[in-house]
Amino acid sequence: MQLDFFYLIRTFWLCVKAIPVTLEITIVSLLLAVIPALLISLARIHKIKVLDPLCRLFVSFIRGTPIVLQILIVYSIMPSLLNSFVKAVGWSVNIFEINPIIYAFVVFGINSTASLSEVFRSAISSVEVGQLEAALSIGETRFQAFCRVIFPQALVSALPNLCSTAVILIKNTSLAFMMTVREITAVAKIEAAYGYNYVESYIDIFIIYIAVCLAVEFIFRKIEKRLVYRGVKNRRTLVRGS
Repeated sequence: MQLDFFYLIRTFWLCVKAIPVTLEITIVSLLLAVIPALLISLARIHKIKVLDPLCRLFVSFIRGTPIVLQILIVYSIMPSLLNSFVKAVGWSVNIFEINPIIYAFVVFGINSTASLSEVFRSAISSVEVGQLEAALSIGETRFQAFCRVIFPQALVSALPNLCSTAVILIKNTSLAFMMTVREITAVAKIEAAYGYNYVESYIDIFIIYIAVCLAVEFIFRKIEKRLVYRGVKNRRTLVRGS
C-alpha cells in the first residue's frame, strides 16, 4: 500500500481548520457542566435527602452507558420531542433547522456533568473538615468558607482529573460527526470518501488529536504550577504575618 502524501498534507490542513469546532464543543460543554456538576457533588457529599439518590442514579446512568448511545438518543429523539412541543404551544419555529452543534453541546454537556461531579466530589472531600470548622469559628458563613478556603484547595487537587476529563472529552468529540457536526473527524471522513484515502485521513487525525491533547495537558500543568505556587506564597505570607 502506497500513501498519497499530497492528499495527506492537503487533508491535514483541512482538518486543522476544524480544530476550532472541536475546541468549541469541548469548552462550551465543560462550561455548561461546571455548575450542575458542582451542585451534584455537594448534594452527594452532604447526602441531601431525595437529591442524593437521584444524583447517584443520574451519574451511574450517564457513566454506565456508551456515549454513542447517548448521542443516538438525543439526536434522534430530542428533535421530534421539541417539534411536538413547539407545535403544541403554537410557535412558528422549525426545530429541524437548529444547528446540530447545539445537540453536541447537550450530549457532551450532560456527559461532562457526570464526570465533573465525581471530580469535584473527590476534590472537595480531600480537604480536611477542620479547615471548614476553623473558617466558621472566625465568623465566616458557610458560603464564604467554601469560596475562600475549601474551593481553592479543592481546585488544585482537582486539576489533574479536570485535565483528564478535558482530554477525554476532546477525543469523544470525534463522535460528533454522527450529528453531522463538521469537526476534525467529520472533515477527514468526508475527504476520505472521495478517493477512499482512509489511511491517510486517519493518520492526519491521529497526529492532530495527539497535538491538541498534548497542548491541553501543557496548559493544565502550567495552571497547576501557578496555583500551587500562589498557595505556597499565601501560606508564607500568613506565617510571617502571624
